[in-house]
Amino acid sequence: MSAVSVNKLTKLYHTKKERVKAVEEVSFEVSKGELFGIIGPDGAGKTSLFRMLTTLLLPDGGSATVDGSDIVKDVKAIRKKVGYMPGRFSLYQDLTVQENLDFFATIFNTTVIENYDLIKDIYVQIEPFKTRRAGKLSGGMKQKLALCCALIHRPVVLFLDEPTTGVDAVSRKEFWDMLKRLKDQAITILVSTPYMDEAALCDRVALMQTGRILSTGTPTSIISSFASNLFTVKAEKMYPLLCDLEAWDGARDSYSFGEFHHVILNAQYDVGQLRTYLDSKAHSNVEIHTTQPNIEDCFMQLMQN
Repeated sequence: MSAVSVNKLTKLYHTKKERVKAVEEVSFEVSKGELFGIIGPDGAGKTSLFRMLTTLLLPDGGSATVDGSDIVKDVKAIRKKVGYMPGRFSLYQDLTVQENLDFFATIFNTTVIENYDLIKDIYVQIEPFKTRRAGKLSGGMKQKLALCCALIHRPVVLFLDEPTTGVDAVSRKEFWDMLKRLKDQAITILVSTPYMDEAALCDRVALMQTGRILSTGTPTSIISSFASNLFTVKAEKMYPLLCDLEAWDGARDSYSFGEFHHVILNAQYDVGQLRTYLDSKAHSNVEIHTTQPNIEDCFMQLMQN
């Protein structure tokens, strides 16, 4: 039995002008003990999806189960066995660190000590601040406190909605190290993130945009499905360069990527024709190199298709 099974799950939002499909017939399965990533930009539908799977929103179509419990029929059962860490810090900011932990432990009829083995690696980092009000913590410490509270009852499935957004690079690395240790405790973890580089840290990922799943698989399998030659292009004036690339018939797709632009050529064009075209546009100090695609390149190609 899968830890999470989603079948054509749909969520509609009604505005004054139209009906918006925040989640549109999304389907996927997550195995027990798996670290599964939902990767996509803001507005992709990740939060609406997680809220439905944690029984905070009712779906408008489709079905889903979490640890065998239906998200509509078995609300109480699901809430007892899932942990949920929303994207926005939602603990009681006027309570201290320790008071927040004790409060959530009481809600789930447990204690911090009872499941200390599960949270000890995180707790030792926030213990020096246990008398500080939660609202006065740094972003990284708020994140660790929220994770502790989500784990206080030893959930079977843990949902983390954009947990590393807005925190520094060191805290991001520490957080993912903590997730790997939690995975060793046989906890199934679903994590959403807008950061494409975090996809490589997951066992499997689903790439999501405008409420739909574009692709699902291991990071390696998704990258290996990239069927085109990819080039990096750089010149002295980068913005005019991008404009010219977008206007050229030989480029199937082009977009900024760090200090370079990435370019995918149409089948009948080659790098020599690309260089000739850029020379005709009077670009100076042009550099063109073949490069290997990553998850972000795959995402951009899927969006175009």
